[in-house]
Amino acid sequence: MEANVIQLMPQVNCHKAMVMPIKDALEALSGKWKLPILVTLSSGPKRFKEIAKEVGGITDKVLSKELKDMELNKLVKRTVYDTFPPTVEYAWTDHSRTLGDVMHALEAWGKLHRKTVIGGYQR
Repeated sequence: MEANVIQLMPQVNCHKAMVMPIKDALEALSGKWKLPILVTLSSGPKRFKEIAKEVGGITDKVLSKELKDMELNKLVKRTVYDTFPPTVEYAWTDHSRTLGDVMHALEAWGKLHRKTVIGGYQR
């Protein structure tokens, strides 16, 4: 076997060159809130309180931090409207749309994992 290949299972070879891109992806998506926030925004732009309500269980402080991180990583776009008081909406970006296949794969794996570990898929 090549020195730069890690054999996980007979059918899966992972090259050491994959480590840095995977670390970058995990850094951008780290934590338990970023993907649920993106799922919430997948149905269209939302205001802060709408996101908080749909995600559920997240504090305003944590949501604010996560949205700022996601904006820096070009995963959400923040739009401020000239109203009184100002209206702020958050939406997917073209860059976050590239996560569609990843999110579907994570959903499928999550269902399999739940079935394997817990013994059945439950919503």
